[in-house]
Amino acid sequence: MVAAVQQQRRQRINDEPGFLLHRVAWRETSLVLDVFTRHHGRIALIAKGARRPRSELRPVLLAFQPLRLAWIGRGELQTLTSAEWVGGIEAPQAQALMCAFYLNELLIRLLPRDDAHPQLYDAYTQALIELTELEASEHEDCLRRFEWTLLRESGYAPDLQVDCEGFAIEAQAQYRWLPEVGFKRVEARFASESMAWIDDSKPLQAAAATDDFDERYTTQERSDFIEGDTLRSLAQGVLEHGIHRQQAKRLTRRILGHYLEGRALYTRKMLFELQSMTRSPVRRDL
Repeated sequence: MVAAVQQQRRQRINDEPGFLLHRVAWRETSLVLDVFTRHHGRIALIAKGARRPRSELRPVLLAFQPLRLAWIGRGELQTLTSAEWVGGIEAPQAQALMCAFYLNELLIRLLPRDDAHPQLYDAYTQALIELTELEASEHEDCLRRFEWTLLRESGYAPDLQVDCEGFAIEAQAQYRWLPEVGFKRVEARFASESMAWIDDSKPLQAAAATDDFDERYTTQERSDFIEGDTLRSLAQGVLEHGIHRQQAKRLTRRILGHYLEGRALYTRKMLFELQSMTRSPVRRDL
């Protein structure tokens, strides 16, 4: 009985670091907020009266800006009691803004509510800082680092150190990612006409250029091959070479697409539409 009564009590949270991920109008003057907090994870809050012209909350509830939040209530939807702008992060612009919206959409789609991830919160904060400080050409590495932190924290990331059979990832080997299995090393391929083995340690491009390339792998499967060296670089969070960036992007898209169950990300769609409307295309970093 005591436990049941305690569960029904309203909790009061004060001075909690957080970011606004999304907001929607609620009734005539209020908002429902989706916020990402450091110690409570993603939560939903009602900001009563926040749409009124003289509301103290109206100029504070900005996306991509550090906030200090307080709320009270119980259940899935609680009531915001105060919000304070902390500052310290420059508002993202242009391509950085598109990338920041992409981060928010990933959190909303993949992170369950009421599941605290302090390390992910810190990674999100760092990603926002990097997006505003780094050159546009460096945004892609920033996105890959955040994607992999999100995948690890949410339990979706495959092990980058060993393959599905427990063997250490080898830099010169080729691998395929299989959902729910992990990384499977691409086996030696038998060349049917020459009756000779094509060694897996050879670069993929060289093997693919031969007339005897094993037809067991479709063109799509071959495009998903990833070098062990890329996996090692991804584990370290440093993608120095172009081939590493290309393979890492394809890999993260495959993994995210699998766990999103094929649902398209709105920010990607918006980016491609923007590219078709402008003469100076935005870089396809998402």
